Amino acid sequence: MKLKGKKQESSNSNEGSKGKMTLLLALVALISGFGSSFQYGYNVSVVNSPAPYMQDFYNQTYLNRNDKPMDGAFMTLLWTLTVSMYPLGGFFGSLMVGPLVNNCGRKGTLLINNLFSIAAAILMGTSELAKTFEVIIISRFIMGIFAGLASNVVPMFLGEVAPRNLRGAIGIVPQLFISVGILIAQIFGLNSILGNAAGWPVLLGLTGIPSFIQLLLLPFFPESPRYLLIQKGNEEQARKALQKLRGRDDVDEEIEEMRQEDRSEKEEGQISVLSLFTYRGLRWQLISIIVMMMGQQLSGVNAVFYYTDRIFRSAGVKEDSVQYVTVSIGAINVVMTLLAVFIVESLGRRILLLAGFGLCCASCAVLTLALNLQTTVSWMSYISIVSVIAYIIGHAIGASPIPFVMITEMFLQSSRPAAFMVGGSVHWLCNFTVGLVFLYMEAGLGSYCFLIFCAICLASIVYIFFIVPETKNKTFMEINKIMAKRNKVEIQEDQEELKDFHTVSGGLAEKKSMSSTKL
Repeated sequence: MKLKGKKQESSNSNEGSKGKMTLLLALVALISGFGSSFQYGYNVSVVNSPAPYMQDFYNQTYLNRNDKPMDGAFMTLLWTLTVSMYPLGGFFGSLMVGPLVNNCGRKGTLLINNLFSIAAAILMGTSELAKTFEVIIISRFIMGIFAGLASNVVPMFLGEVAPRNLRGAIGIVPQLFISVGILIAQIFGLNSILGNAAGWPVLLGLTGIPSFIQLLLLPFFPESPRYLLIQKGNEEQARKALQKLRGRDDVDEEIEEMRQEDRSEKEEGQISVLSLFTYRGLRWQLISIIVMMMGQQLSGVNAVFYYTDRIFRSAGVKEDSVQYVTVSIGAINVVMTLLAVFIVESLGRRILLLAGFGLCCASCAVLTLALNLQTTVSWMSYISIVSVIAYIIGHAIGASPIPFVMITEMFLQSSRPAAFMVGGSVHWLCNFTVGLVFLYMEAGLGSYCFLIFCAICLASIVYIFFIVPETKNKTFMEINKIMAKRNKVEIQEDQEELKDFHTVSGGLAEKKSMSSTKL
């Protein structure tokens, strides 16, 4: 109880030492988000609009080679591969996260990753000239590897460079850029812009531009200070990086917190994925990220986007206007994710997760009812539109952005890369599974398939309510202690280091000593 009192005391004294949003920190977030996360979103939806023209190209290429048109079943297989190679590549990209971030650093991995994107963009952009559709399918897999790495490394990098009072807001920036990427792909994919027979190769090839910009600009920005100090043991470089990011010379408190984390983890070393599954001290953290990632992808977000066009058509929206309505849904997604950036630090992670999944759960239930009744009750089609919008809002404020923020916060430096590998793999496998299974589910169950998504959202809510702690404005060590109690393990060495720290800082002014206790 004594420690709790000290924590409350120190949180008050820490008000003056909170990190500010500096220009350099904002630029790191924007360049990482635009160069990496943006393309994840862009490539999720880039093949939707030009699909008929791309399929014509597949058919024409086959006809020119074999002097006979392509079989319908073979066309379906090729198109399924074109779409599903992306999440499959994402899964393999996630498996590469640990080795790359540990050996090349967070920034180094993002720079290397750009090579995948630029290569895939050149191949896709020139596929029509080369008269080969196989290259598109291979490029989608390469682009998936890029997205698998980007979706994990960007949240990890930004979570480590952000001060703790801005960690949630900066942690949502990658998801904001994913939703912006989806929206830009929808806009560029309009028939009047690039979603036509002449424009689709350009539409696919544009994805290399953000990577090229990131490759030029990111080398001028600092590496993650936590990586430099804890994993590379280079305190001088870590201090310089932190001073640049914070815009001030006095960064002793954060350096001391990193040292403390480093000392408490010295005995463990880097934790592999296998030891992550067997180590009792991280049991509930691991279960939590798996549940949240499964909830995020299996809650039906892809299915709702898939159904959107049909729902709007049934509500009387004209055929040529449907694609504009789809763009407006993408815009709502961006606006609500942007709202989450501003409210996550005041409301906290738990509230947004519970509210987000709660809204998705209710929307799926109402949508099932509305879709079944719209043939008999005319105004029900408008209820289905409202349900879709409510679902998108729920996913944008909680289910989409927060799980990645939580992986960064619930794990310390030694276990974070392995945790991102597990979380990222679950994310992409579930994405791949929904892509494969949904068409069969929809054929067998019709609109009742949304009840399955409703049940998954409800299960996620129950788990989060009872198990997942609030991590807002806490240091990584404090979150670790909260989870240690749930895992029923003691952090003995950490307690000793805390005493050492008090001894070291005993000669400092009273206020500084109190604020250091929180770290």
